[in-house]
Amino acid sequence: MAGESNLYLTTKELADLLRVKERRVYELAAANEVPFTRVTGKLLFPRHLIDAWLARHTEVSGDLTALPDPPPVAAGSHDPLLDWAIRESRAGIATVFDGSLDGIERFGRREALFCGMHIPEDGAREWNRGRVSVRFPAMPVVLTEWAWRDRGLIVASDNPLGIDGIAALKGRRFVPRQAEAGAQHLFLDLIAAAGVSESDLTMGPAARTEHDVAISILNGRADAGLGIASVAREYRLGFVPLMRERFDILVWRRSWFEQPFQALIGVCRSQAFRDKAAELGGYDISGFGRVHYNGP
Repeated sequence: MAGESNLYLTTKELADLLRVKERRVYELAAANEVPFTRVTGKLLFPRHLIDAWLARHTEVSGDLTALPDPPPVAAGSHDPLLDWAIRESRAGIATVFDGSLDGIERFGRREALFCGMHIPEDGAREWNRGRVSVRFPAMPVVLTEWAWRDRGLIVASDNPLGIDGIAALKGRRFVPRQAEAGAQHLFLDLIAAAGVSESDLTMGPAARTEHDVAISILNGRADAGLGIASVAREYRLGFVPLMRERFDILVWRRSWFEQPFQALIGVCRSQAFRDKAAELGGYDISGFGRVHYNGP
């Protein structure tokens, strides 16, 4: 399938995926048997809905828990507190932090033990659950709360430009995130709600981590970027709070009980974990471990 940055499939791409003729795709769409949208008369097929459609039509025999164990890898979105806890656990968990959507795909291919995510849903009134339930129907996965994080605009120290919200970004140099990042999806939602378009900003190269956003601002290459409070605090930069977001962890149910993940959970139940969250700032870990989705 096309890369994650391609959020919609064309008729030809879907035909290639299904190994059918394009005519058959048109027939499926005409019968409303496949999810699609029509833009200027052209059919487009939302990738995540096609993934879910394929999953619903998959016949599974045997025990899903008998699938090979994924490697001890953490994928998805980067979080400073999670990064610290992984190292502190000494469980041998490697990390591939390249965005929430990238993590979901790696997790789905069983290339990761778990993935972290913060994908806004329903105008940021909900987080992650819908994407997980659509992407992994009837799969033994658990979505559990990691923390609520303060999310806002990272700006220069003392905010010399007086940036006080999304509308104030017009004409400013902004550092975006890669298409796979949950922060980029949130940014697009926020500017749309504020009546701001990307063309109103001077967009710099995409930053692949929260830390890269801060470094771009620290070095004077950008005026603002969407980031979390703990990173702004670490780099002694200014921070304009916009909202709180929920960062969750998606894990295979079987993996939950295996040694690497249990070692991580052990660290997260310690006083040292609570102290680290307070030191970093911008975290609410009171709901840590709350289950938000539990597959059958």
